[in-house]
Amino acid sequence: MGLPRFTRPKGGDGESSPNLYVANCGPAVGLSFETIMSVFGTYGEVKGVYAADESGTRVIVSYYEESSAQAALKELDGHPCANLGGRSLHIRYSAQSLGKVKVNDTIAVSTSASDLKVPGVYLVHDFVTAKEEEELLAAVDSQPWQHLAKRRVQHYGYEFRYDIRNVNTKQYLGDLPSFVSPVLGRIKMFQKFDSSVDVCVDQLTVNEYPPGVGLSPHIDTHSAFEGSIFSLSLAGPCIMEFRLYSKGVWLSTYTSSFDAEEQICENSSNFLRKAIYLPPRSMLLLSGEGRYAWHHYIPHHKVDKVKDSEIRRGPRRVSLTLRKVRKGPCQCEFPQYCDSQN
Repeated sequence: MGLPRFTRPKGGDGESSPNLYVANCGPAVGLSFETIMSVFGTYGEVKGVYAADESGTRVIVSYYEESSAQAALKELDGHPCANLGGRSLHIRYSAQSLGKVKVNDTIAVSTSASDLKVPGVYLVHDFVTAKEEEELLAAVDSQPWQHLAKRRVQHYGYEFRYDIRNVNTKQYLGDLPSFVSPVLGRIKMFQKFDSSVDVCVDQLTVNEYPPGVGLSPHIDTHSAFEGSIFSLSLAGPCIMEFRLYSKGVWLSTYTSSFDAEEQICENSSNFLRKAIYLPPRSMLLLSGEGRYAWHHYIPHHKVDKVKDSEIRRGPRRVSLTLRKVRKGPCQCEFPQYCDSQN
């Protein structure tokens, strides 16, 4: 049946319920679900602790009794908690979602960027060899991972902050690791598709996705990164969906995964959908309109349907995403999707 879903508080204290939305709390700030359950369990029997979104800094604590949630909120909201590392929690009531009608998943999946026809999106198959893939995976696995709610990440050059969906340009982590050097030298080939593509990058995010874990619809924050985003797929395949929302219903950069899924269902007739298959060792480039105006999304599937075939994702998928950090406001041609111009 899967995990229960909860709505994010809309502001204010909200109506009382047995479920609490707790911010500044989760694996990304060093607090395990077991620790959180133990602390909140002092106020009543806890049904479960769940990730509120993919940031790793917000959770849902679900009690069996509403009175337990009331007691926990009264004692813990806005107060430092010694048993949670002295962190001050921000707590509101949350209601369990009754479920949404799913968007029809019947969508043709392209196997090439020329078939996809999203401006500024390019795909190169076999960008690295099988041996290079093996060496890249060994290199990233030798480095420490940061644990988010559903996946693991590594950051180089600059850290991408999931809580604010931006980077702190004053906190430079150093040069990109040497293991990515062969990839950096090869991305120049994308200039044969578009000579204006900027191939200079200074930030790398490595993501590891377990089976069935995808990525909520989003546009990489305009004010955080310049116009070229390169993503190398390793170890396992997936499909990536692109969505162009009509004016007034597009999803903001700061939308949580729960809010995104709700908005997708409510606005399912107000966006254009296209999808492309990303095999292992392929490199994807998002630039121009495809980077700035189209949301990209990896469905939470274990099996993807590509043409007449069903392709299983495999035990893991690792992506290496290369970007250039922006040092000033974005002045792109898509202001309706731009956080700098909105």
